[in-house]
Amino acid sequence: MYKQKLCLGILEGFDMTYAEQVRLMNKVGFEAFFIDDCNRHSPVGELVSLSKELGMEIPSYHAPFNKSDDLWNPDEIGEIGKRELLGCVELCARFEIPVMVTHAFIGYDDDFVSVEAGIERYGEVARRASELGVRLALENTEGDEYLAILFDALRSENCIGFCWDTGHELCYNYGKDMAALYGDKLICTHLNDNLGIRDFSGKRTWHDDLHLLPFDGITDWDSVAKRLAKAKYSAPLSFELSIRSKPERHENDAYAAMSPEAYFTAAYNRACRVAALKLRYEREE
Repeated sequence: MYKQKLCLGILEGFDMTYAEQVRLMNKVGFEAFFIDDCNRHSPVGELVSLSKELGMEIPSYHAPFNKSDDLWNPDEIGEIGKRELLGCVELCARFEIPVMVTHAFIGYDDDFVSVEAGIERYGEVARRASELGVRLALENTEGDEYLAILFDALRSENCIGFCWDTGHELCYNYGKDMAALYGDKLICTHLNDNLGIRDFSGKRTWHDDLHLLPFDGITDWDSVAKRLAKAKYSAPLSFELSIRSKPERHENDAYAAMSPEAYFTAAYNRACRVAALKLRYEREE
């Protein structure tokens, strides 16, 4: 109906297994799901088997990001982070998951440790991904200067693309048009809403990264749809959402109070609205 599949990422917080989540996603209408393995406990093999049983696509795998800043450290700590990412690339290849999403950095207003170390390590991960037929999607997060460095330094690595997180664009990138910068490299999306930066001085914090349902925040979804259409993005529209409120915030509380059936149905409804907007602007191109 929308010329591309609608995809939802595995969620934390519901009292149900990942497999039960996937079956419910399929039941309400999603044709794909992505594996968020940031905590390294997702049963990847089981989920891949289930995707084949249900005829669902797994377009991407989100690698752990807690060591992203370590890769820019010239010491052994950076090698540990690199080996973790290389292991994730091997996992994607083994289970034929085409895209691995990774962060270029984690941290707020931190100084560079070693640009050379970061480029070398991410370059090694990219080259291994290329050998194994896996694409590497660098996501916009805090530290977009690190993202810019990697895209510039590794531009000859054809396996590298862009994962556009619409919520991060508002709360981590100060509303900068990330699709204008990297839309020609777009291979994956993390579509979600938020309320921008709450601190009056403009200080960025993890507490602003809400991952609300589309249309529950301040995102201009007309603009998102236009930019997706302009980028001629045709892979599954992936939504990265959360039912958990950040500490001392309550924006997601209403989601946690919903039944899983009601929440996943609402997520599918919003996904359809975004897809319909994108299709409208594609027809105008």
